[in-house]
Amino acid sequence: MPSAEKARLQEVPKGRAPWRRWGPYLSERAWGSVREDYSDNGTAWDFFPHDHARSRAYRWSEDGLAGICDDRQTLCLALAFWNGQDPILKERIFGLTGSEGNHGEDAKEYWYYLDSTPSHSWMRWRYLYPQAAYPYQRLLDENRRRGRNDPEFELIDTGIFDEDRYWEITADYAKANPDDILIRVSVRNAGPDAAELDLIPTLWFRNTWSWGLGDPTPTIRADNARIGLVAEHVELGVMRLTSDGAPETLFCDNETNTERLWGLPGRSAYPKDGINDHVVRGAASVNPAGYGTKAAFRHHLSVGPGLTAVVHLRLSPDGKGPEDFDAIMGDRSREADEFYAELTPAGATPDEAMVLREALGGMLWSKQFYHYAVERWLEGDPAGPTPPEARWHGRNADWLHLRNRDVISMPDKWEYPWYAAWDLAFHCVALAWVDPEFAKHQLILLCREWYMHPNGQLPAYEWAFGDVNPPVHAWAALRVFEISGGDDHEFLERVFHKLLLNFTWWVNRKDSEGNNVFQGGFLGLDNIGPFDRSNLPVAGHMEQSDGTAWMAMYCQNLLEVAMVLAEHDSTYEDMAIKFFEHFALIGSALNDKGLWDEDDGFYYDVLHFADGRMEPLRAHSLVGLVPLYAVSTIGPATMGRLPEFTRRTEWFLQHWSALSEVVQHMRDPGHAGWRMLSIVTPDRLRRILARVLDPSEFLSDHGIRALSRYHLDHPLDVNLGGAMAVLNYEPAESTTALFGGNSNWRGPVWMPVNYLLVEVLRVYHRYLGSDFKVEFPTGSGQMLDLAAVSDQLSDRLVGLFLDTNGRRPVFGAYAKFQDDLAWHDLIPFHEYFNGDTGAGLGASHQTGWTGLVADLIIRRHKEG
Repeated sequence: MPSAEKARLQEVPKGRAPWRRWGPYLSERAWGSVREDYSDNGTAWDFFPHDHARSRAYRWSEDGLAGICDDRQTLCLALAFWNGQDPILKERIFGLTGSEGNHGEDAKEYWYYLDSTPSHSWMRWRYLYPQAAYPYQRLLDENRRRGRNDPEFELIDTGIFDEDRYWEITADYAKANPDDILIRVSVRNAGPDAAELDLIPTLWFRNTWSWGLGDPTPTIRADNARIGLVAEHVELGVMRLTSDGAPETLFCDNETNTERLWGLPGRSAYPKDGINDHVVRGAASVNPAGYGTKAAFRHHLSVGPGLTAVVHLRLSPDGKGPEDFDAIMGDRSREADEFYAELTPAGATPDEAMVLREALGGMLWSKQFYHYAVERWLEGDPAGPTPPEARWHGRNADWLHLRNRDVISMPDKWEYPWYAAWDLAFHCVALAWVDPEFAKHQLILLCREWYMHPNGQLPAYEWAFGDVNPPVHAWAALRVFEISGGDDHEFLERVFHKLLLNFTWWVNRKDSEGNNVFQGGFLGLDNIGPFDRSNLPVAGHMEQSDGTAWMAMYCQNLLEVAMVLAEHDSTYEDMAIKFFEHFALIGSALNDKGLWDEDDGFYYDVLHFADGRMEPLRAHSLVGLVPLYAVSTIGPATMGRLPEFTRRTEWFLQHWSALSEVVQHMRDPGHAGWRMLSIVTPDRLRRILARVLDPSEFLSDHGIRALSRYHLDHPLDVNLGGAMAVLNYEPAESTTALFGGNSNWRGPVWMPVNYLLVEVLRVYHRYLGSDFKVEFPTGSGQMLDLAAVSDQLSDRLVGLFLDTNGRRPVFGAYAKFQDDLAWHDLIPFHEYFNGDTGAGLGASHQTGWTGLVADLIIRRHKEG
């Protein structure tokens, strides 16, 4: 019998799945996003700043704390707080914009996604809220004062959590059925004195009626029969929110306060910030008639030191109360424990099990309803002003087909509240362990006609859909296929056909010289080079080792997909042959066109000047490691099942002997009929790994650095016609302004590219065997086979989060996180990690691809 949660996931009806209808699909930030930017110069952060968010109705999205909504974001529910000191209600996470932070945008709060089941039948969220006035201005002023060479000034640096004067607020969600949602809010006073807090659960409709598109205005009114709110919508129907205790009930409208923002009369006498103004200033800004499109309960709590107050809420169609509350909460909590106990491998330590669960819980919380129709955004709404004409020649203007209105896995719901193509591929690999159907749906969705450009390009992300991300989606589809049981050939076939279009786009658009060497530019690695690779500072073009290697890997992944499908439909053998041959062409070009430096034993990008000069960019960076990723093996049993593929590939090798370098190992009789396709030969593999596994270069105690530590003492200087571009080792935040100053591939450890290295080392081992050993670490004298090296790297990555002698590297030097038991098990899953110390950096909730740590824990114990 499947567990209760697995049984829910097996309910796959046509149309919308009932248990997935409500979830944590509300963003942590909707302000400062591209979708809300109607400026003529594309300054999204400035056009809709945080100061406007409480007063201004969003056009495309909503945000809130611990928020949930339905899968069309019709009705939203979130928590708000007031400590009696702040100038505004705490309704959303605060952070600095790209221009305000000394290293770009940065959330300045502490909140955690502690748990979730895939159906969201059970979820847990926690927030740490200071009892003193939140230091908005100090955070802004101090970070503005600091330069790029200084560390970021964080909320904990202000001393506001000293003496434990804060609220620990935990929200537990449990579903009695798909539309009956129970919420238990526990408010613990961590401080030494009694304190007071306003807890303000808020219910509102996303504004779809103000834009002149014919949507009717819904209503929320008081439930006279009990303490409750009744929300009525023409499509959603009726939902009721009830609460225990005797809270004050407040109403306003989810409409912009145009009077406050621009001195103009507005659509409502009680606009969006009415509840804020009433609670904080006592203003007569809530509707005394008891209705609106936004409403809240105001619970005023007085809590003694160390004590906890609890409030019970319930959102359901029939307004149920708390009569069966504890029983349902207990059942769903136990079912979640059962679900994760079954997933957690035998042999995992309790600490590993906790990290695994928090990582996957964070990934499930990081789903968001994402709405963006580019043509409508460019045209503007009938009831709104006409957007500037310049928009038709600016950002995303050539993506008119794109109409997104789906629940999507986000990289980080505050710093990246929009999907990113290559991030999403990695998300799906981890998500496949808990919700394989959702993981498959995400990969298929990204390839659908309302996402993929008619020319075959996948949308990168909303800041620039036309940017180019690494083509890792065929690889992700294979991993999802394998994790989910290896039997859903329909899924694999659907993805394969769409990715054929994307592959063709790459070949036609990114091989400018027609020589099987690719550019790509950005490729998601931001500032890994001395200059922006998408906008060269000189006339010419750049041939990229990573761009070409990603394409070789893409060929191999599509080859593997075609071979799996060919075992059920022999017509796919033709496609397998095609991608075998195309890999050989690209792999050979990578080795023969000047990207490999025989003297250095490394791959480099090569800059081609307009006058015909060529200059290798001798950076010891991840760019030169990506060629390692292009490796696959084919066993004799598979070759025997695909006779046409075997015959054609043998013919190809006989007649294209010049390409034998990348396939020569296939004919080695010492491996019992196994074949390996690899850009690097065993000799080159040794030479590259000697750098990769050298602590003075790439090898950190916490994984592989994106840029070698060699460049700390040997910066790469590139002369660009008199102007110098410099690349040096920076283990933490970047000191450059490239990509807004918040990107850093110049030394930190990044989870996804480390994950790929861990994986491919096992592929090499599968072919080369235990006799092939390398020194680990370089200079130590210890010789390990590649499987053991893979395990060592995996352990270092997992170790970022594990408690070793009371210390978790991810916390860095912050004593509060390391020493306080109330904080020590609240794990952040950062965007990247300090290349020397392992301290977490960048976005603090990148449980998208950093959530891959859960996959590493599972695989390490299953395979080890």
